[in-house]
Amino acid sequence: MVSEDDMEVDDGPPMLDREDYSEPSSSRRQSESEEEDYLDVKSSKIAKVARPDTGDHYDQVLNDQAKRFEYLLKQTEVYSHFVSSGALTEGKKLGSPLKIKEKKDGKVIPKVSAVGDHRHRKTEKEEDEELLEEERHNANIFCFAQSPWYIKGGEMRDYQIRGLNWMIALLENGINGILADEMGLGKTLQTISFIGYLKHYKNMPSPHLVICPKSTLPNWVNEFNRWCPSIIVVQLIGDQETRDAIINEKLMPGKWDVCVTSYEMAIREKCVLRKFNWRYIVIDEAHRIKNEKSKLSEIVRQFRSSHRLLLTGTPLQNNLHELWALLNFLLPDVFNSSDDFDAWFNTSSCFGDTGLVERLHTVLKPFLLRRLKSEVEKALPPKKELKIYIGLSKLQRDWYTKILMKDIDIVNGAGKLEKARLLNILMQLRKCCNHPYLFDGAEPGPPFTTDQHLVDNCGKMVLVDKLLPKLKKQGSRVLIFSQMSRMLDILEDYCLWKQYPYCRLDGQTPHQERQASIDAFNAPNSEKFIFMLTTRAGGLGINLATADIVILYDSDWNPQMDLQAMDRAHRIGQKKTVRVFRLITENTVEERIVERAEIKLRLDTVVIQQGRLAETQKSLGKDEMLTMIRHGADHVFAGKESEITEEDIDCILARSEEKNEALKRRLEELGESSLRNFTLDTQEASSVYQFEGKDYRGKQRKALGYWIEPPKRERKANYQIDAYFRDALRPHVEPKAPKAPRPPKQPQIQDFHFYPPRLLHLCEREVYYYRKTIGYKVPLMQDLSPEEALKRQEDEQKKIDEAVPLTEEELAEKEQLLHCGFSNWSRREFNQFIKANEKYGRNDVENIAQEVDGKSPDEVREFYKVFWARCCELADIDRVLGQIERGEARIQKRLSVKRALESKIARYRAPFHQLRVQYGTNKGKNYTEEEDRFLVCMLHEIGFGKENLYEELRQAIRVAPQFRFDWFLKSRTAMELQRRCNTLISLIEKEMHDVEQNDKSSGGGRNRNNCKSGRSGSSAATPEKRKTDVQDGKRSSRRSKA
Repeated sequence: MVSEDDMEVDDGPPMLDREDYSEPSSSRRQSESEEEDYLDVKSSKIAKVARPDTGDHYDQVLNDQAKRFEYLLKQTEVYSHFVSSGALTEGKKLGSPLKIKEKKDGKVIPKVSAVGDHRHRKTEKEEDEELLEEERHNANIFCFAQSPWYIKGGEMRDYQIRGLNWMIALLENGINGILADEMGLGKTLQTISFIGYLKHYKNMPSPHLVICPKSTLPNWVNEFNRWCPSIIVVQLIGDQETRDAIINEKLMPGKWDVCVTSYEMAIREKCVLRKFNWRYIVIDEAHRIKNEKSKLSEIVRQFRSSHRLLLTGTPLQNNLHELWALLNFLLPDVFNSSDDFDAWFNTSSCFGDTGLVERLHTVLKPFLLRRLKSEVEKALPPKKELKIYIGLSKLQRDWYTKILMKDIDIVNGAGKLEKARLLNILMQLRKCCNHPYLFDGAEPGPPFTTDQHLVDNCGKMVLVDKLLPKLKKQGSRVLIFSQMSRMLDILEDYCLWKQYPYCRLDGQTPHQERQASIDAFNAPNSEKFIFMLTTRAGGLGINLATADIVILYDSDWNPQMDLQAMDRAHRIGQKKTVRVFRLITENTVEERIVERAEIKLRLDTVVIQQGRLAETQKSLGKDEMLTMIRHGADHVFAGKESEITEEDIDCILARSEEKNEALKRRLEELGESSLRNFTLDTQEASSVYQFEGKDYRGKQRKALGYWIEPPKRERKANYQIDAYFRDALRPHVEPKAPKAPRPPKQPQIQDFHFYPPRLLHLCEREVYYYRKTIGYKVPLMQDLSPEEALKRQEDEQKKIDEAVPLTEEELAEKEQLLHCGFSNWSRREFNQFIKANEKYGRNDVENIAQEVDGKSPDEVREFYKVFWARCCELADIDRVLGQIERGEARIQKRLSVKRALESKIARYRAPFHQLRVQYGTNKGKNYTEEEDRFLVCMLHEIGFGKENLYEELRQAIRVAPQFRFDWFLKSRTAMELQRRCNTLISLIEKEMHDVEQNDKSSGGGRNRNNCKSGRSGSSAATPEKRKTDVQDGKRSSRRSKA
């Protein structure tokens, strides 16, 4: 299957980059100029490697599309609907599939009749030709009866060979597909064998592209080397330097068959990958592109390819729109409208509509191959899941109560229901169920110790502590999955304490360590007993079949995530029965989360090849979240003691078995309304309170509200937990000495008040005498050495002992001096004065005088004189002067730029048409010369340094007629325009500086000649040549597609 970019005969895909845009001014750019420069250097190699047979490739595209439509129209009326309402209704377009068919065969295909119209009958000749054509076509399809000879690592299983033949049939019919076998059935091997078939049987030239999760990338490379070593594989991953080396040394020479890369690398290196004509694009864990608006989904649609293959163990997880997104990627020319798809499959009537279910099956039948382990892998041991219920510890119960009490208004329905607040409460309650130590301050300490309290304070840890020794004694190996990486930190401490050998993998684990941990765990006779993983990071594509126990420490909102986690162990190669233990804290929010997940899986009434596609799944609403939060709240408030029992692990497992059976029976009794509402309430009987379809008793209950009685308040000592932990965790420091006393009526003197120095001397004498009268003794200063502290103490004490009171004359003098400073200036006004100096420069007194609120210009001028005369007396003078000098530097820079712009503009009579920017060797490819010329001229016209300069420049671009079709320039933000203008200003300043230097070196006379020739000489075009120059400028600014 090829993207519509390759065909260049039909409408482009929904997501366009700049090189696909129709306007000439914007169709010649690439989004990342550095990568394009790199590729331009290697353009000759790319031409040889990426497009060895462009003509053959285009012919194959047309041939495949014709075959595809012929095949689909033979299916059912479902495809007749899509083809007739979608691609074929555009039959007049040059690139429609009907026109392609006509051009290739030279025959006219009649227009598809409306759905259900069977009046057209075939003639005998037409039917004979069709039968002969089918015979010829089927004779060309190759089928394997046994494992292909080029598979070296072992023998393929029967169902894997059938999967290989299915992909071969897709290839022959020009159809793309989804290999959706259940996780663990060898989708990787089937794909490798198919790529081997393309190389050894079809002689189809490379290259092929495999895009997979980062965690499974090494596994893909290892599987290629193991099963089909004749295929040369290149893995594109690493930092920028490593990737450049791989591209230069491996991709460019072209001596390879398959490139394997991750989602992230496909996004970063899109400009490189976009240059290849890929034969097959394979996307592993393809539900990553179920959102057609995601970055990855947009980029892979831009890659040129003949065929596409999607691999996923969970083909669809949530809704019909995800189905359309995958089908649109596979066949964009058929499934081009999501609205049309939704209208054809009306999801509001999914339940009970068997015809709709059959229609969904029919849509996916040609594209999707879905097999379950229970159907094809009879030798695979079964999987058994057991939900284990455990109570709360005393500490957990206390924290659970605190969380509910903090938001008791929400719980009782009195507060405003905000979804973000409800989600936060749910998250906090889930943390409490996992372990109370996930909250800061819950763990006793310091000192923090790893001992029995780690287990006793959490119900789940008590269960894990009882379960693991039993499993180790049986010779089992364990996978532990959790949503929270910090929970893995606690489990890691526990394993170190109990001396259990373990491995760990989460979202922060480096790429090399991931594979090393997997290899260490899967190694023969490995001593690793436990592998801890986060559900999201470790649940995709990792083979850990050497483990036979899976512990789901907590449950995901999406049950598919938990199924993927289980299938890390339950897959081909497993020799033992896989037991899954799902830990659930009883009478808490976790019970409702698990119930909702079970109901979500029960919505298999509408299933596509048992692909678990539930049509009417609704998002988690506010009322449902509130119900979850309220669940068990009465039970938690009713007591304070621990609910953890001392019973044996076998008794706990037996009790959990009974509860599992009860839940299973309730799920089997679910009615249609319960399924839609995600509730286990199956009672639908009417009562006398129901009238005209309304339950008035329920309305009364809703009006009265929901009320949970909080626990009784107890009088306790005043104890602030935040203050306690703040003091407990603070490093021990010596207490500071108390401040020395001051006279009660001492004036507040700030350094920016600029009082006379004599006043400061008198106030200091008054302070010393006051300390003498109260008998104050100077303490030793702790932050000095003993000798220096003793000397400082003696000097200060001597001043106090020798202090005398102020005389009457000195007191009068002090009062007079208090009126000589700027005591009416506040700190805010002083800061305004400093900022005014920074804004206008220290010499612009008039503008500075207008900037201080609450002060007249005369007051500011008077302060200005004193400030610059005595500014050295300020305690932070270095900071203040540095702030002012930085502002003055910006002013000088602004003036310098203005002069450079004026000099540049003055050299041309018509700068909007004639101005040239000297780019040198570093000319970028995002902006054209015409756009840069406009930016420079408008900078000068608006005025550099003006407020909102770049916003005005943006508006000027939008109204400029020459850019009315230039989508790129019109879509730039003010910040992006500022960055481009800064680059142009740097180039102009350098150019003007060079001109000045040349003028100085050649003398004054040369300067006058240059001024004259700048208007009419060779350095600028004459008015008569303006039109020619503009045309030349346009030609020089055009950039052809790479």
